[in-house]
Amino acid sequence: MTALLRLKPKADKRIKGGHCWVYSNEVDIAQTPLKTLTPGQQVVVESASGQTLGVALVSPQQLICARLFSRDAGQVLDRSWLVHRLNVALSSRELWYPHQCYRWVYGDSDALPGLVIDRFGDVVVIQISSEGMELMRDDIVAAVDQVAKPSAIVLKNDGKLRASLGLDEYVTVVKGELQDNCAPLIENDTRFMAPVIEGQKTGWFYDHRDNRARLNGLVAGKRVLDVFSYIGGWGVQAARHGAAEVHCVDASARALDWVEQNAALNDVSDQLHCWQGDAFEALKQLRDEGERFDIVVVDPPALIPRRKDIKAGEQAYRRLNQLAMRLLQKDGMLVSGSCSMNLGEDRLPDLLRLVGRELDREVLLQHIGSQGADHPVLPAVPETRYLKAVFARVLPTR
Repeated sequence: MTALLRLKPKADKRIKGGHCWVYSNEVDIAQTPLKTLTPGQQVVVESASGQTLGVALVSPQQLICARLFSRDAGQVLDRSWLVHRLNVALSSRELWYPHQCYRWVYGDSDALPGLVIDRFGDVVVIQISSEGMELMRDDIVAAVDQVAKPSAIVLKNDGKLRASLGLDEYVTVVKGELQDNCAPLIENDTRFMAPVIEGQKTGWFYDHRDNRARLNGLVAGKRVLDVFSYIGGWGVQAARHGAAEVHCVDASARALDWVEQNAALNDVSDQLHCWQGDAFEALKQLRDEGERFDIVVVDPPALIPRRKDIKAGEQAYRRLNQLAMRLLQKDGMLVSGSCSMNLGEDRLPDLLRLVGRELDREVLLQHIGSQGADHPVLPAVPETRYLKAVFARVLPTR
């Protein structure tokens, strides 16, 4: 029999409105004590009046103590359900992306909380970040194999979130073999090898695909600076689409090695230059050396990982964009990205406005982008929409 999780009176409003998270302070622990539940257990969620709201996976020790995966209380998360949800997600992605390169599963948005799956053609990378999905690991691998029949499957289960849940960290190839621990992909007519074993997250960031495509149409003949370049998602594509010169900045020498390999893969090595070092210090050095660029891209990691970091994170975004704006030619373009869920959608444009006033520049917002179609947003779950990309033309005021 499935365990029960009952909510306090009036605590069901968000869930009824379409949200899928239950917070620990919303649970009636007198009726259904969280301490009696096992991490990863499947539970039926009920309102205070006994109305069934759905079935969820629990993390009893976490603030978000349960995540719904179905509104049907009779549903069980088993291999059959996994195959069904994988097929639904696959049909959605194939509407948009022809090269079989996409985020196949995006957690809550695909009714598979705690699970991310990225597809690189014939290679699939699975990332598990919840106790419930970890218990289903073998079934997840089997379901992926059944639906996609890839030549290689990687479990990329490392990172801070797993550690915080007390889950072991490991990276392993559970099917097939990889070429140099990498997976090939095509994005916006540009070829890459993604370091799915050694790289960040799953090895690649598909979320900015549409924003990079928009930039690709603006770079012909331009001098471009790509800050926090990682393996060249922005910079190599810019070179591939006609930029006269591209400079990539990253703190990781290994990442810049991959930039150079991906540049060679696209025959743009002569256009591309790499700078290793702290982004803030590199931007200062470039300014001191009198460098100027037609386009500057700043796409940092999340500078606001938690709500309590908002003030310090906003200051970091403001400082970063000020340094970037100072490196622009008289009529330049700043592309400012943020993957911080806790940075409000209107806040990044406002920070650029403030920086423009400080530098006596006119900032014209020409485009504001978000994540691609393979990172679908649940309307009732604003947390599923996290990515921002502001394209701003920066002009002198006189």
